Amino acid sequence: MLRSLFAGVTGLQAHQTAMDVEGNNIANVNTTGFKYSRANFSDLLSQTKLIATAPQGALGGKNGLQVGLGAQVDSATRIFSQGSVQVTDKNTDVAIQGDGFFVLSPDGGQTLKYSRAGDFNFDADGNLVDNNGLILQGWLRDKETNKVDNTMPITQINIPPGLTTSANPTSTVTIKANLNAGSKVEQFSPTKTLDSVDGIQNNEIAEDFSVLTNSEGNALLLKENQGIWFSFERATTTAKNAVNAGKIGPIATGDIVINGIEIGGIPETSENWTAEQNAIAIMSQINLKTNETGVVATTDGNGKLTLTNSNDKAIKNIQVDIKNQGSISGLANDNDSVTAYQYRYSRTQKQFETGKDKYFTTTEELRTALQREARVISKGAEVTLGSDGRFAIKNLDSEGSDLFLSVTGIEDKKTVSNVFLTRAFEPVQGNLYKGTRNIKFTQSFNVAEHSASIDIFDSLGTKHTLKVDFRKKTSTATGGVEWGFVVSVPHPAQIVGAVEPNTNRLEGGVISFNNDGSVSGSNPTSITIATANGSAGDQTINLDFGGDNSFEGLTSFDSKSATSGVSQDGYTGGDLVGIRVDQSGTLIGSFTNGRSLGLAQLATARFTNQQGLMSEGGNIFTQSANSGDPIIGMAATGGRGFIQSSALEGSNVDLSRSLTNLIIIQRGFQANSKTITTSDQLLNTLLQLKQ
Repeated sequence: MLRSLFAGVTGLQAHQTAMDVEGNNIANVNTTGFKYSRANFSDLLSQTKLIATAPQGALGGKNGLQVGLGAQVDSATRIFSQGSVQVTDKNTDVAIQGDGFFVLSPDGGQTLKYSRAGDFNFDADGNLVDNNGLILQGWLRDKETNKVDNTMPITQINIPPGLTTSANPTSTVTIKANLNAGSKVEQFSPTKTLDSVDGIQNNEIAEDFSVLTNSEGNALLLKENQGIWFSFERATTTAKNAVNAGKIGPIATGDIVINGIEIGGIPETSENWTAEQNAIAIMSQINLKTNETGVVATTDGNGKLTLTNSNDKAIKNIQVDIKNQGSISGLANDNDSVTAYQYRYSRTQKQFETGKDKYFTTTEELRTALQREARVISKGAEVTLGSDGRFAIKNLDSEGSDLFLSVTGIEDKKTVSNVFLTRAFEPVQGNLYKGTRNIKFTQSFNVAEHSASIDIFDSLGTKHTLKVDFRKKTSTATGGVEWGFVVSVPHPAQIVGAVEPNTNRLEGGVISFNNDGSVSGSNPTSITIATANGSAGDQTINLDFGGDNSFEGLTSFDSKSATSGVSQDGYTGGDLVGIRVDQSGTLIGSFTNGRSLGLAQLATARFTNQQGLMSEGGNIFTQSANSGDPIIGMAATGGRGFIQSSALEGSNVDLSRSLTNLIIIQRGFQANSKTITTSDQLLNTLLQLKQ
């Protein structure tokens, strides 16, 4: 028999198989997640008629003679190239972009099957299943930690119908904000009130003068030893005796020195001059130097001199130095008069005695120093600090003395005048008569502040508004600043440690900043709230203002105070209203309380040889001996593709290629059938030879 006849038969069989494979591809052109196959041809064994011979001597070698016995399809390779992704309107439709398979099971995880088709649905029991009823495998949220742990063994994904989430009490409040450290602030409020009693009384709060601002928000920024001259009466001294009548003098320049300035020479006067005329001559020379000494001389009409310094010039008080001719002028070295004193800001020196220059740091220290000096003159004098941030000076004692107030800035070789402080006190200048209701007010002093608030939740899901009020406090030793803060919640809730009657308001918090604006430290770092509504016990809440030396939370830069973020981790209870899937395959549930929680995570698997998987139909593959074991993990890791939600992967069949292959297979089939018919004709010719 002719071998070509059987070769043609094998060719027909091989092409028939290829036609079956290609027909299956075309049939599944619209099958979700389908991967097309390719028939792989190979030749059959060849019959050797002559073996090959090696070269011998002068005779060359000869090739062997082999006749092939036909063709066969020895495998059909499944091509796992990416199919096109089609967007859908269904939240539980998912597609894998890249390598990997969904993991499914028909028997609670005992047997695992794999698929690229992501058309999933929730059944009546809340199982996430494919169209064959196989349950998708993955990881569920841990009820204790409320997190999905994808390091645990996989299990079937089940989201119970009507799922609700219980309330989660707030444990941490995080605030990100800048607290203005600049010289101009927009958010401020008056400094704390102070009464006329020396020392802090009745929960009064003294504030550091260096952090105060004026009424326009300009920071005083007081430096060491800056301050003001302040007097409550003019400096006045009267000569003990009148000037002699008749001839006096001459009085040489330098015989009389007032406030360090030598008074000009006074020539000898006439013998017939009166005491008043002589006094006027001396007075004229003294007044020529008023701009330098600040002192004005007058007479009483009988020749007695009086020296007065209104303390409104650069030179304050009166200091008389008589070197010669003191008996002539009536002035003496004990004619000094001091009523103006320096009030300097200092964080190291503490001196408040009357009759001496004063040092102050806080509002109470300056108020006390001013009041003590005022009461030397008028016992009913009072200095207070009102709710509007203004110092008020009163003279209530009708038996006291009138007050004459004068203010100027301190400026010398070592100290530059603080203009904002001086201007703020200048409105009090003038007379304040005894026993009147007239009050002298400074401009207002204010403190930079900022507030942030957020709703927190207790174990019952009840909402409480937590507010944090920040207030600039003082500068630090490192060159940075400190801000105080107060935490409050609405009644009837209380904060443990708060002082009655404000049991819902915890004061005394401090947060310090480095000189680069980063957080240096804060205290307290947490508060404990008693909600008094039946919720579980005392609730401790951490106050996260950012790590030490970091810029992640609060900062103190020279820019406007502003809150960039406030967050907390609590929430009230809620019902599940929707589910979506993210790129890692996490099923995120949306609840009526506005929270979104990870409920589960899809598992994906990849194989060393995915072409070795066996198809079961229904878009399902199973592991084979040649596919290798599945490497299961979360999507987008370990070579597994990422998940695209509300999308399906289409078939990767290229219809134009498949139709072209049909033509090629058809021609091959026709050619093999021609081999058979030709072989038949040859056999027929052999049969006719006998005839």
